[in-house]
Parts: sequence; structure tokens; C-alpha cells
Amino acid sequence: TMNLYILFGTLLLIKGAYSIYFELPMDTEKCLREEIHKDVLVTGDYDVSTQPSVKVSLKVTDTNGHILYQKDEATQGKFAFTTDDYDMFQICFTSKADFKGKMPPQEVKLLLKRGVEAKNYDEVSKTEKLKPLEVELRRLEDLSESIVQAFAYMKKREEEMRNTNESTNSRVLYFSMFSMLCLIGLATWQVLYLRKFFKSKKLIE
Repeated sequence: TMNLYILFGTLLLIKGAYSIYFELPMDTEKCLREEIHKDVLVTGDYDVSTQPSVKVSLKVTDTNGHILYQKDEATQGKFAFTTDDYDMFQICFTSKADFKGKMPPQEVKLLLKRGVEAKNYDEVSKTEKLKPLEVELRRLEDLSESIVQAFAYMKKREEEMRNTNESTNSRVLYFSMFSMLCLIGLATWQVLYLRKFFKSKKLIE
């Protein structure tokens, strides 16, 4: 089985929707990983081309192995989940054939949305009886909140990296001092040992 891991960086934290297209060869697995904040709505819309006697399964899991969505014969559909905590989530498409041979790869299209982009504001408008302008203001409010959360996360990561660097620098300094003391001690011992050896051989007074 072949794994393809596509890691999305911090710059994608603010971006709420993106479409992905790739080919899935027979009897292979391709996975996508993404970091998502706590209490974020994530939706996915997938479309997999069909091949005779070849089945494609879809599984969405977190780092603890909890299954958030699973479909054994995934051809076309949608999934949605809300994150309980900040975590790395994995979306895997697995192809399995009922025969041995060669077949053209299947085409997989995946549209992922999260946060503001994943929220259905039409339903919000109907439920809360909001006017179009009020709906747009609600969407902008949610978008502003998501941007603030993204920057807060980036600031936290920066602080963690800075603390890690400072801790690493301190350890390197202490290790260098310890190594220097060991070298000085070893050199002193060698001088004393050689002096004692030469005296025993009456080579020096």
C-alpha cells in the first residue's frame, strides 16, 4: 500500500475552503492530513470515478484513531464533523480490487470546507429569521473571529518555538561547559600521570 501525505501549513489556517483532485491507482491508499482548531465545523464533498470490480473506501480519523466518518464503497457523498480539540485529522481513500491485473487509476475530487465556509448561513437565516444584511454581518463576524483565532494560534506556536530554542541554547551551553571541564580534568590527569611515570623511571627529578 502506498501512502501520500499532503501537509497543510500554518498559512492555510485562515483559508476555509479548497478543492483537491488526484488519481488513485488500483490497490493503493492516499491520505491527506490537516491541522484544525478546536470547535471548528469541517465539511467534505467527494466524488470518486468508478471502475469495474474496484472498490474505494473512505475513512476520516484523528490522531487517537477515532473514526469521524467511514464509507466502505465511497463513490459520491458528503461528510461533516466538529472538532472537540485541536488535532491533526487524516482523510484516507483506499482502493481494493477483486482481481489481479491492471486498471486505469480512479479520479478523486474532494472539496473541503471549514469554519465560516462550512457553515450554512441559509439555514441560519431561516432559523433566526435574519435579513440578508444581517446574515452578511453574521458571516463577517464569524470570519473575523476565525482570523483572530488563527493569529492567536500562530502567536502561541511562535512562543513555543522561542521557548524551545531558548531551552535548547541553555542545554547546549551547559553541555559545552561540562565538556570543557571534562577536557581540562583529563588534561590535568594526563600531566600528573606522565609526571609520576617519568619520576618512577627516574627520567625527571
